[in-house]
Amino acid sequence: MMIKQLPINIQAAHKSDVRSQFAALCFRFNDEKTQILLITSRGSGRWIAPKGWPIDGLTPANSAAQEAWEEAGVKGKAYDRCLGLYSYSKSVGGAGLPIVTMVYPVRVKSLASTFPEKGQRLRKWFSPKKAASLVAEPELARIIKDFDPRQLQ
Repeated sequence: MMIKQLPINIQAAHKSDVRSQFAALCFRFNDEKTQILLITSRGSGRWIAPKGWPIDGLTPANSAAQEAWEEAGVKGKAYDRCLGLYSYSKSVGGAGLPIVTMVYPVRVKSLASTFPEKGQRLRKWFSPKKAASLVAEPELARIIKDFDPRQLQ
């Protein structure tokens, strides 16, 4: 089923209007242990999950997978199962915009050596416990800690 996403206007009528983003919880198995891929943000360099605005014509899961491609070079399979939500404040033009982010699992098949944001971010694999300790958002940390990819099958 194709879900049409409404365009996001970050110049919304009110600065307090909540905006939505979709994030990819990128994972793989290494010796049967789950690993989580995190990337650095372009601004502060902190560890984050790839995420972005809804993309017209794509499901939320496929929007998340597209962001994972653009930001981390991820080629993989997106699952249409929301793992949870987290909120944060995005700094745009000096204003803090409230964002609610829905997280979708993306199983990484490979990482491209060239991708749109190569050179703008670092990417690195972590154990779920370490990845959860590195992200700033407590709700995202909980989603990472609780993630069990075997439940996706």
